[in-house]
Amino acid sequence: MELFKKVYWLIKPVLFAVFMIIIEKIFNVDNIVVSVTIAVTLSFIFSPKVKILNKQTGEEEQIKWLFFKKVINKEV
Repeated sequence: MELFKKVYWLIKPVLFAVFMIIIEKIFNVDNIVVSVTIAVTLSFIFSPKVKILNKQTGEEEQIKWLFFKKVINKEV
């Protein structure tokens, strides 16, 4: 969990690259605009969402991801 808290921002570019490779190699899409649009949309949907909350103890980031059932809290 600690590693995920530190590098959650890397998931979106990694997902984008993976989806681009899948679209180019498996589906053989020739139009670059269509493949980039699909890859960006899918990486946005599957990437973690971050909210900044103000609590009495200070600001806190909540990281919520599609694949985790519980919310991960990280102090800013």
